[in-house]
Amino acid sequence: MTDRVRAHVFVSGRVQGVFYRASTRDAARETGVDGWVRNLDDGRVEAVFEGPEGDVRDMVAWCETGSEAAEVEDVDAEYGEPEGEDGFEIRR
Repeated sequence: MTDRVRAHVFVSGRVQGVFYRASTRDAARETGVDGWVRNLDDGRVEAVFEGPEGDVRDMVAWCETGSEAAEVEDVDAEYGEPEGEDGFEIRR
């Protein structure tokens, strides 16, 4: 499938301890994209989305709000070639 893309995303704001990772996983699975999400030591959330370009862009846009309790300040996404992610998981 040649229309697959990868987005490597960093989300800043109040995004830890507010179910952001679980909500991201659920949204990604519902959208049908592969990848992972994890908390970073500096308070940001990092995520990777792979799938059809439209679906990946939808997930990056979803990150702008995230979970209901989150207060997103910034979303930085870098697009590139997919690396073969399969399924979606929360990483520790």
